[in-house]
Amino acid sequence: METMKLLAHIGTDGILQIQTHTEFKDKSVEVLVVVQPLDNTETTTIKHNAWGKITTKKSIQDAISRMQQLRKEVGLDKNLIREMIEEGRRF
Repeated sequence: METMKLLAHIGTDGILQIQTHTEFKDKSVEVLVVVQPLDNTETTTIKHNAWGKITTKKSIQDAISRMQQLRKEVGLDKNLIREMIEEGRRF
């Protein structure tokens, strides 16, 4: 038996989604849910991303790292940008 305490958000549709990391895979389990509403000051600290998942300091840092890596991979040389602008003016 494993006990977990999670913060979750019930959306405007009334659906509660619970996602956990556990060693139980492809197995039936018994789940006991106790819903304790939080006061407004606590709920304002919980932020969700565009996919409805709770954002954490680590998830934000990971997103920033991925964006910085992508910028390095996609970044163009300044001379190439000038050439593209000049070529665009020809049309």
